Amino acid sequence: MTDLSTTPSEAPAAALVFTDAAAVKVGELISGEANPNLKLRVFVQGGGCSGFQYGFTFDESIEEGDTCVENRGVKLIVDPMSFQYLIGAEIDYREDIQGAQFVIRNPNATSTCGCGSSFSA
Repeated sequence: MTDLSTTPSEAPAAALVFTDAAAVKVGELISGEANPNLKLRVFVQGGGCSGFQYGFTFDESIEEGDTCVENRGVKLIVDPMSFQYLIGAEIDYREDIQGAQFVIRNPNATSTCGCGSSFSA
């Protein structure tokens, strides 16, 4: 009998990139929350000015079917519906003159809005 428990799938290296800069920043944020069980959940939902928008939240659990990418001891998780829109994407963090923000470079986006938080596929 095969065990079909809620084991997350490991994303192939090229399927989803979680950069060092993003992992370091998420690690800092998790440390500030004083809960080492937190993981960064990235998701896609309907809305935004281009049709879909990205979302970020902390989550303590990995659900069945989630894809998990780990960098520097920090886990990024994506649900199956969102993962189809994020295949090949890079989740990064940058600080510049315009401020500090998480950035998603998504090759599946056919267009993006000016703020960079919504896209169409």
